[in-house]
Formats: sequence, C-alpha cells, structure tokens
Amino acid sequence: MERITEVQELRGIQMGILDEIHRFCTSRGITYFLSSGTLLGAVRHGGYIPWDDDLDLYMPRADYERFLTVYEDEKGVYRALNPKLERNYYYTFAKVVDTRTRMVEEETQGFEIGVYVDIFPIDYVSDDEHERERVFKKKHLLYKIRRCKLSKTCCLNNRLAWLCYRWLPIPLSAINGMIERLVVKREPTNTMCNMTEAGPSLRGCFPAKLLESAVDIDFEGKTYKTMVGYKEYLEHTYGDYMTLPPENERQHHHFEAWWK
Repeated sequence: MERITEVQELRGIQMGILDEIHRFCTSRGITYFLSSGTLLGAVRHGGYIPWDDDLDLYMPRADYERFLTVYEDEKGVYRALNPKLERNYYYTFAKVVDTRTRMVEEETQGFEIGVYVDIFPIDYVSDDEHERERVFKKKHLLYKIRRCKLSKTCCLNNRLAWLCYRWLPIPLSAINGMIERLVVKREPTNTMCNMTEAGPSLRGCFPAKLLESAVDIDFEGKTYKTMVGYKEYLEHTYGDYMTLPPENERQHHHFEAWWK
C-alpha cells in the first residue's frame, strides 16, 4: 500500500466522493445539504476550512433512507456504508467511502473503512424542550451501551446501567432498534436535529423551516447544495461564524490513510 501523506491528496479523494453523491442525488431527486464545518468553510472560505480535512452532509430522514436503499456505483469505486447492515460498524450514521483506499482510525478497529464523506440523517424532534431533554438523556445512554458492544472497554459510568448491561446482555440489533424507535420521528414538527451519536447537544436543534428547500452554494470552485436557511443555521450553530477562532482552537485532524 502507498501512504497518503498530503492533506490536499486526501481532500481530492473526498471531493471525488462528494461529486459522486451530488451526481447521484441530483439524478434521483434526493435532497442533501452541505453542513457543519463543511458549510461553514463554504461560506467563510469558499471551500475547506484551512485546518480541516473532512466533509459533512445532512439528509432529511426520508432522503437518507432512500439514498441508502438505492445507491450503487456501477464502476465499483464508491460504496455507501449503512449502519443497519454493516457488521461491527462503529458509527451510527452513514458514510460513502472510496473502496480503493483505507483509513486507519481508533474507532474502526476490526472494520476496514476507506476515505469517506459523512452523511448524517436529520430527524424531527419534539417542539417541547422538556420532552427533547428526556429523549436526549435516553439517547445518550443507549449510544453508550451500543459503544460498549463494539469496543474493548465499557464506558458506562452509571452503575445501574452497567449492571444491567453486564447481567442482562442485550444484542446489538436490539439496541439499534431501541435507538431507532427513540430518534426517528416520522410526524413533522417545527424542530429538527442530527440525532446520531455524533450529533450536537440539546442546544444544537434548529427550526425545521431552515431545511425546507435546497439552494446552490460554491465549494472549492464547484456548485453543490445546502439548506435554504444556511445563514441562520450557521449563526445558531457557531454564533459569529465569520470571525476566525483563536489559533489554539483551530483543531487539526490527524489522519492516516493509504491507497490499497
């Protein structure tokens, strides 16, 4: 294998994946949005945040599930990883990977994964803040139990939860089912959130109207899609998003990637 050492080479592979997702979603009428730091980079820098090296997308739940059901790359270069179907898959959200590459990550020990683009489903949540808080607490515990099933060490701080986990073992499939029943809300509300384990805190939920439609946005000299309310989303998520953070808060990811 040949190691990928330059961030520009890594980004080039990720951009190839993004182009493929854009092409497929556009041809099938599937909605996606540039999100999180990728969207922030598009607005503030016209592309990647200078110290960033990953790409994040949002899809409304129905589009996310449809994408994972119908996506196929005829050339066999790209593959969508579905958390429901992949054995020993650590993450609770989908990724599209370049199968010609290999990423080395602590979280994916025992599961080979390529250079990827993250795709997060966006779900409706209760408009009642107290109900959202209850759901978030339960979701946090279930994700911790799930992590215990997939890692060598158990991270349950709550003794009662640990005893239940230890003496009443629950299959991973059952835990995944409980998580899905908790976080997937089909009936529309006025509030939406990324409810995966990588999702934001309770304060990270935002008005559903921000995702009512998609608009074009430039990223690295190409045109992609994001949410119509992207300015409000960025302000809600990052505050004064056009101001650069202090240098000590500019987090660099340390990647290890290879061509197979």
